[in-house]
Amino acid sequence: MNISIFYALAAAALFGASTPLAKVLGLNVSPVLLAGLLYIGSGTGLTVVRLIRDRGWKNPGLTPAEWPWLLGAIAFGGVLAPVALMFGLARASGATASLMLNMESVLTAVLAWVIFKENADRRIVAGMAAIVAGGMVLAWPQHALQSGDYLGPVAVVAACLCWAIDNNLTRKVSASDAVFVAGAKGLVAGLVNCSLALGLGVALPPPATLAPILAVGFLGYGVSLVMFVLALRGLGSARTGAYFSTAPFLGAGISIVVLGEPVPLMFWAAALLMSVGVWLHLTERHAHVHQHPLMDHGHRHVHDAHHQHEHSFEWDGTEPHTHPHIHEPVRHSHAHFPDVHHRHKH
Repeated sequence: MNISIFYALAAAALFGASTPLAKVLGLNVSPVLLAGLLYIGSGTGLTVVRLIRDRGWKNPGLTPAEWPWLLGAIAFGGVLAPVALMFGLARASGATASLMLNMESVLTAVLAWVIFKENADRRIVAGMAAIVAGGMVLAWPQHALQSGDYLGPVAVVAACLCWAIDNNLTRKVSASDAVFVAGAKGLVAGLVNCSLALGLGVALPPPATLAPILAVGFLGYGVSLVMFVLALRGLGSARTGAYFSTAPFLGAGISIVVLGEPVPLMFWAAALLMSVGVWLHLTERHAHVHQHPLMDHGHRHVHDAHHQHEHSFEWDGTEPHTHPHIHEPVRHSHAHFPDVHHRHKH
């Protein structure tokens, strides 16, 4: 299995596990504040990891052209999306919101295919549809929209659109340091959500409750987001979003195993649909003659067919390694995903 697919499914598993873990820990906290603290745990934890890894503060290495993409991703995903979601949750039931949140992966794929020109064939579209259908079956509430108030669901969809834009913009910087990218997004989203909650008069929980919240946030939001960025690097936005859509199913599975919750019929229907969708994606094979333009970037790599370059420093032969490098133009054919080296037109 492609390592990027593992990253995407691992991101979904960690994120999906965060909800039942919070339930196990008995986190009786306002949803808005809980989201903010989970993000704070993510951003703070990843910042500490980065400081330890780099033995102090180190320039993240983003190029001047990449900063606007990252700032745009943070603005849409860390600022606008939480505000829209909080507005929607105030006017829609939790069940309705859970159902509407499935729109994130759909909108991510649509933007990737239509705006960012990421390639997609019938197998990928069918797989995406099956995975999203499984998520909708799992979350479908009875009489979801009987209240007649459509402002709430519309606001939730607006939040999903913001996160979809965030996902596609993050893809633009996915070759950069994933820990820095995920940490920066976590800190901003955490500050926004916590500010919203505190502004509404919500009090911070005691330290005994706060500590496990931050720990769950570090794993379920922080490490998960690092994996998501690494998956974007190797799979592109649409495919990563599709795999990540299995998070509700994985979360439900963990709830059944850990909490001993009953297994509803809807769970097995969702499992079947999502399994079909993942299988369609796993068995994809996309190959054709394509042209690689001159490219200058930096990321962790080995000297494969796409990395036949000289070094401007003394190299001890250790692989994989990270440094800025130039890709010379090349034309060849092989099976590939829309990763950081294959963003060509078809």
